[in-house]
Amino acid sequence: MADMTLDKVAVVVQDGAAAFGLGSMCEVWGEEYHPDDDNPVFDFKVCAAKPGRVRGQYGFDLMIEHGLEALEAADLVCVAPRWDYRNNDPEVIDAVRAAHDRGAVVSAHCTASFLLGDAGLLDGRECTTHWRYADALQQTFPSARVNADVLYVMDGNVLTGAGSAAGIDAQLYLMRREFGARVAATTARRIVVPPHRDGGQAQYVRTPMGQTEADTLAPLLEWATERLDESLPVERLAAQAHMSPRTFARRFRDETGTTPLQWITGQRLALAEELLEQTTLSVEQIADRVGFGNAATLRHRFTTTRGTTPQAYRRAFTCVEDGMPDEVPA
Repeated sequence: MADMTLDKVAVVVQDGAAAFGLGSMCEVWGEEYHPDDDNPVFDFKVCAAKPGRVRGQYGFDLMIEHGLEALEAADLVCVAPRWDYRNNDPEVIDAVRAAHDRGAVVSAHCTASFLLGDAGLLDGRECTTHWRYADALQQTFPSARVNADVLYVMDGNVLTGAGSAAGIDAQLYLMRREFGARVAATTARRIVVPPHRDGGQAQYVRTPMGQTEADTLAPLLEWATERLDESLPVERLAAQAHMSPRTFARRFRDETGTTPLQWITGQRLALAEELLEQTTLSVEQIADRVGFGNAATLRHRFTTTRGTTPQAYRRAFTCVEDGMPDEVPA
């Protein structure tokens, strides 16, 4: 439980505000009454540098009543994501920095993490953003420690979240930290989401099979993807490519940027994802189908690289309806 009093919450928006990003914070902190529970009610304000009309991202605008003075007394300052994330208003940057400096918790997710970087609040801190923007965040703010694998991270009094729905995860984490698990679970139940999601962003980053570009090895890569259920040691791959294992390993890294073992493992995991989504095959059957041999190895590889278990991934992403047959297209 955090040693702070969190009563006043202010969310700051700019032109191009993303409705979902703003809504995730409104859903957690903004409800004015709780007829079905005794959860706390917060002094909640949405504000802007200039009160009035603020352009939205998706064809509808916002009418904002409060100015940046709302940040001056807020215990929690949230920054809503926006489409033009590299051109933040200097007034907003200064106001958010001032709130942080006086001890307020500052939170941002998705593209809003860039504003925290503009305010100098990511220097030396672990932080995150939507996986699509993680490289850009790291390049723009090299002293930040960007972790693209997590749904949210709190470092000091700065909370950053990944994209879209991860804003809800981040706010529920803060609510749990401040008010306890029961209040967070009650809030999650009200907005019909799990109080805590397993895993991180890695499970949402699609890595299509066969996307690796290669020149001389392209026929070999296609050959290997058709035999993922078989043993594919370097020696076999090298023989198929008519090279010595040493020459093959060097050529493979030059053309793919990775090792044969890492590439094969990545292809097997990508196929496992498809089978988890599209079939009712058991984890043991999928492990055999993709070449991991047994369910324990698949679970280990999946958890290490995707940050979640095969079963949890299936629950989150399954396309299978009851009664759907096990077969998948050849």
